[in-house]
Amino acid sequence: MDGTKRSDIEPGKKVTVVQKQDQRSGKLTEGVVKDILTNSKSHPHGIKVRLESGIVGRVKKVIN
Repeated sequence: MDGTKRSDIEPGKKVTVVQKQDQRSGKLTEGVVKDILTNSKSHPHGIKVRLESGIVGRVKKVIN
């Protein structure tokens, strides 16, 4: 699943995100969702989340 639909993402799910400073390089960071920061149902660049590690980024892929 890609990370453009809010309904696919919930706290506790493992995801890969791209951080703001990594958008050009496309470097992905893996982690577990703590909070969902995007309020709308979908976002073309990915739903913004905060991982349990404190990293904020847009979801590119939902792992489980």
